Amino acid sequence: MVNKILKSMSPTETEILRLVWELKEATVQQIRELLPSERKLAYNTVQTLLSRLEQKGYLNHRLEGKAHVYGPAIKQRDVIKTTVSDFLSRLFGGDPKPLVQFLAEDGKIDEDDINRLRELINKSKNSK
Repeated sequence: MVNKILKSMSPTETEILRLVWELKEATVQQIRELLPSERKLAYNTVQTLLSRLEQKGYLNHRLEGKAHVYGPAIKQRDVIKTTVSDFLSRLFGGDPKPLVQFLAEDGKIDEDDINRLRELINKSKNSK
């Protein structure tokens, strides 16, 4: 469980944090190179965004020579749990069913997803 309140992130900060989670550790240049071609940002912009994410408590860094190497300061699962819980609370009063129903009706959930959800529900029932 996350002990502190997470500060909100811009869509670009979220994208960059996701890339750091994927890489486990990353330099400014590595993040910059992984951004989609239509989203290429200046080196200084990426550096500023990484610094902001560190100030907000999502990342930390260490020096490797002159390069700042950024890594997660908080687990991805904790951020997802807090963010989704907040979203469900604000938009659906904490009830996940309307969200799942919307995703199913909008075609965002396929048969494989439904099977995986069944497995998770059964696993949850068996562990109680």
